Amino acid sequence: MAKKVLGQVNPSATTLTTLYTVPSAKEAVVSSISVANLTAATATFRLAVRPAGAAIENKHYIGYDITVGASDSTIITVGLTLATTDVLSVYASTANIAFQAFGDEASV
Repeated sequence: MAKKVLGQVNPSATTLTTLYTVPSAKEAVVSSISVANLTAATATFRLAVRPAGAAIENKHYIGYDITVGASDSTIITVGLTLATTDVLSVYASTANIAFQAFGDEASV
């Protein structure tokens, strides 16, 4: 499997946003997630995996209120395996936090 960009999002509001949904008949491995703070103030972000697109629950968070410095970025290495229709969601404490997910997809 070749590494590729699975999803990119730069939410303009502080709301739970879908970064990537595994297509039907596929499974995916998310190898890393890039988070770039495009603002001049420290911000926080959250990462969640919603199995089969379920409504968000506390148990879905894999990272909660992680800090990223002003005009800084971070890369999170996860090696996360997702099943068909699982959803990787993000939330940021301010607008203009950019997210990218990298990994592989394979047919099931």
